[in-house]
Amino acid sequence: MSGSVRDLLSRRSVSAIAAGVNSGTVSAAEVAQDTLARLAAYDPVQPQVWISRPAPEQILAAARAVDARMAAGEVLPLAGVPFAVKDNIDVAGMETTAACPAFAFQPEESAAVIERLLDAGAICIGKTNLDQFATGLNGTRSPHGAPRNAYNLAYVSGGSSSGSSVAVSAGLVAFALGTDTAGSGRVPAAFQHLIGLKPTKGRWSTRGLLPACRTIDCITVFTDDLAGARLIDSVIAGYDRADPYSKPLADKPLGRKKIGVPRRGQRVWFGDLESEYLYDRALETLGRDAEIVEIDLAPLLEAAQLLYGGPWVAERTAALADLLANNPGAIDPTVREVVEPGLAMSAVDLFNGIYRMAELKRHADEQWAAVDLLAFPTTGTTYRVAELHAAPVALNSAFGLYTNFVNLLDMAAVAVPAGIRANGTGFGITLIGPADTDLALLDAAEAYLAGAQLPSLPPLDLEGKMQTVKLAVVGAHLEGMPLHWQLTSRDAKFVGAFETAPDYRLYAIADSVPPKPALVHSAEGAAIKVEVYELGVAEFGSFVVEVPPPLAIGTVTLSDGTSVKGFVAEPRALDGARDITSLGGWRAYIADIS
Repeated sequence: MSGSVRDLLSRRSVSAIAAGVNSGTVSAAEVAQDTLARLAAYDPVQPQVWISRPAPEQILAAARAVDARMAAGEVLPLAGVPFAVKDNIDVAGMETTAACPAFAFQPEESAAVIERLLDAGAICIGKTNLDQFATGLNGTRSPHGAPRNAYNLAYVSGGSSSGSSVAVSAGLVAFALGTDTAGSGRVPAAFQHLIGLKPTKGRWSTRGLLPACRTIDCITVFTDDLAGARLIDSVIAGYDRADPYSKPLADKPLGRKKIGVPRRGQRVWFGDLESEYLYDRALETLGRDAEIVEIDLAPLLEAAQLLYGGPWVAERTAALADLLANNPGAIDPTVREVVEPGLAMSAVDLFNGIYRMAELKRHADEQWAAVDLLAFPTTGTTYRVAELHAAPVALNSAFGLYTNFVNLLDMAAVAVPAGIRANGTGFGITLIGPADTDLALLDAAEAYLAGAQLPSLPPLDLEGKMQTVKLAVVGAHLEGMPLHWQLTSRDAKFVGAFETAPDYRLYAIADSVPPKPALVHSAEGAAIKVEVYELGVAEFGSFVVEVPPPLAIGTVTLSDGTSVKGFVAEPRALDGARDITSLGGWRAYIADIS
């Protein structure tokens, strides 16, 4: 697609649109027209973002009504701001389906949060796709298709608030409501470079939300920036007597001197070295103004395990009891696999779980004496859509490692961007605090982002990117060397000349024709010169097949801390080899023997 389409789909600011309409710089109707143009441009890319939308004329009529209210003298904090709604939240006049057509119903009134947004002048653009019944963290469990990461269509969007996250990241709307029981308002934010605010339980009314786990469900918001999240909170937050889980606002301060993080030995990255590197960079930023305190993750993980491995799964079952009994085939097979075990849970199981959760919550509450807030990875890795289809439960569980405990232990959280992977997908961290520290967490997030110096957003993926791999070569595959043709014949793109981290030794393998080096990781090493090339995944695979023993392809860490694929060696490669580490690279060795 042309660059003009990408320009059209630039991300949108809640506060900028509201300010423009309130000042008269632009009308709500003009914002709506722009929104319709964006929808038309992006529908060919991902129509599965949406489950339903009002007709264009209905959207324009709603915008003109906002303009009329403004002309009559009303002050509307969200005047003309377009937003999307996850389709497990009721909007009057639109079906609520939870991505299950057999379950669909027409609500008589809108959810409390929708009423407040509409009263504030926001314009509802439509209902978004989700992991069916909000059960999943990946976005692939829907009969309407899988919304994909807007920055790399091969990868998952994150879920269960999948469509809502894509609608914001693709610039279709300025904000979108999601929900969060186990991380559904945070994981998609991480993968797509968004802000994901998960408020304290009861801060935002859940009246009109189809429950997943009613005692811990939260409605959340995705925005492009923190100012937008703060503005949405100012409109939505407040006591709702009709919601038995609502509570009066009680904003509490939050120190930022001591930040709790998982112990290094408890950090799980699922083989994703990029995530590990980006998290360490985030901690460096946070550590400039605070003490980083390692805490024991085990009690939090035990609480998280109770969500799906304990009696709380029965709360999801309760929400679907009628459908399970009367039409189980209407439920996505993976969702059914998750919720059916709740039928076997007893009251004894439940009360034992409640007792243990109380103990774990006491531990969590006491940890606030040692740290002011937590800064966790939002997720340890990401996966392709095809991978989630192949292993839907196991890989989904990986996404919840650092998120599942938050709602169970009554914490507030805000997910923020913390870096960009080489494939364009996002890595994020989540700042977590005690209940009622929502505004203070936004302040802490603002301070972090001000110092993080994150790179600019990658371009949207509108056609499907070619999947590539970066490969570091150190010897005979360098430019001008005898085996360089194995790269050029695969259309490898030169990325640049680099050095490894100072943890490697370089050897000239004995009796190798043509001469080849062996790069070996060593605590007593040095920085070695390498060249990095980028190849398509298929081309990389064919290249690896041709690598002869005792050489192999592994992972090499560069001097800036990033990791790429590269040549490594089996121990037998060192038999009779010459240590040439002091020369700093293969070219210097070739010059030395010439």
